[in-house]
Amino acid sequence: MTIAADTLVVGAELPTHTVTDIRSDDIRVVALVLRDPNPIHFDLDEVRRLGLGERVVNQGGATMAYVANYLADLAGSRAAIKSMSCEFRGNVLAGDDVVLGAMVTSIDDTSEGRRVGCDVWADVVGGKRAIIGTAVLHV
Repeated sequence: MTIAADTLVVGAELPTHTVTDIRSDDIRVVALVLRDPNPIHFDLDEVRRLGLGERVVNQGGATMAYVANYLADLAGSRAAIKSMSCEFRGNVLAGDDVVLGAMVTSIDDTSEGRRVGCDVWADVVGGKRAIIGTAVLHV
């Protein structure tokens, strides 16, 4: 899915990517790896008690990692991501599909190559926007 630097224009929406079927087992593993004690990631009784529904909640950082992986695929490498900043707007739950997207907001040709500014997002399919942000890529 790598994008060609010479085809980019300001205002262009980049190809989207969908992460399908966020798995509760993966959410639990990430909670263990991060030593994240928040029970919304592994305890359905607590999720229900808090009024968050019937599915565990994905870590915001994991959803942000989906965005970073998407950008790395577009740009051809993780090293191509020069900066990324995200704001968390909504939850991603076990079983959700998430569409990742970006729109070009600036293009600067430098001595090191082309720097592309983007607005980025992660949308829950059938739900709301979970993440908005910005990124700068070297392509």
